Amino acid sequence: FSVLEKQLVLLVIAHLTAGMVDLTRHEKEKHFLTATGEKRLFPSLHDPHSRELSVVVPAYNEELRLPVMMDEAMEYLENRQKQNPSFTYEVIVVDDGSKDKTTEVALRYTRKYSADKVRVLTLVKNRGKGGAVRMGTLSSRGKVILMADADGATKFSDIEKVEGGLNDLNPKPENMAISCGSRAHLEKDSVAQRSLFRTFLMYGFHFLVWFFCVKGIKDTQCGFKLFTREAALKTFSSLHVERWAFDVELLYIAQCFKIPIAEVAVNWTEIEGSKLVPFWSWLQMGRDLVFIRLRYITGAWKLQSSHKTD
Repeated sequence: FSVLEKQLVLLVIAHLTAGMVDLTRHEKEKHFLTATGEKRLFPSLHDPHSRELSVVVPAYNEELRLPVMMDEAMEYLENRQKQNPSFTYEVIVVDDGSKDKTTEVALRYTRKYSADKVRVLTLVKNRGKGGAVRMGTLSSRGKVILMADADGATKFSDIEKVEGGLNDLNPKPENMAISCGSRAHLEKDSVAQRSLFRTFLMYGFHFLVWFFCVKGIKDTQCGFKLFTREAALKTFSSLHVERWAFDVELLYIAQCFKIPIAEVAVNWTEIEGSKLVPFWSWLQMGRDLVFIRLRYITGAWKLQSSHKTD
C-alpha cells in the first residue's frame, strides 16, 4: 500500500465504523425515585431552567469514593444556600450501569436532602463516562450545569473559580459559554512523579488533541466543566463519543459552533482507584481522537440541531 492508499483505507474505516448520536432512553431511565420511593419523571434540558445550578456526577462502581465527594459537595451547596436563600441547586448522580451498590449509596442522599436536591439516574447498561454525563445533563434543570467526577479529585468549592471564568466570557452568543477546570498548571510537578513512558503518552495525547481536534485548551480531560444551559444543549445534542475521549469531541463541537471557552486553574488531587487503565486506554483515546476528526471530515458525523430525546 502507498501512503495515499493507507490514508484512504483509514478514511473508509473511520466512515464505515461511525456510530450515530444515541439519545434513546430505556423506560427505566426516564424516572428517578423520591425520598419515599415514588417514581417521578425526569424533566428535559429542552424545558426552561428552574434551578440556578445542576451538578451532574457520572459514577461507575463508585460506592466507596462517592460518599466522600457527595459529603463535600452537599456541605458546600447547603452552606451556599444558607448564605443566599435565592440560590437553588440539584445534584444528579448518574449510575453508569454499576455492578456494586452505587445507586443505593446515592439514594441515601436523596433520602437525607430530598429528591428536589439529589436525584439518581440509574442507566440500564454501562454507556461510558461521556454517555453518563450526557444522560444526566439532558435530565437537568439548571441555568448552568457542572460536570463533576465522583472521585472528588477537584476541590468542590473551586466551582467558584469556573463560575468566575464563565462570567468573564463576553459576549456569549445566544448565552452559550463553557468554563473548563484545568490541571495544566500542575503538569511540571506531575511529570516529575510519572514514569518516562507515561509522560511520553501524556505529551503524545496532548499533541493529538491539538493536531486533530481542539486548539487553545491545555487540559481537555479535567472532569470539572461548567456549561450554560444553552451551550450544554447545543454540544451534548451532537456528541457521539461516549467513552474517555468524549471531552475532546465536546470541546471540538463547541469550537465548531464558536462557543466561547474559558480555561481556569483548579485544585486537583490524584485519587486512588482511577478507572483509566493506562496503556490500553491511551491507545483507545488516541484512536478516538483520529477518528473524531476523520468522521467529521468525511461527513459520517454531522453537527446536530438540538433535537429532542426519545
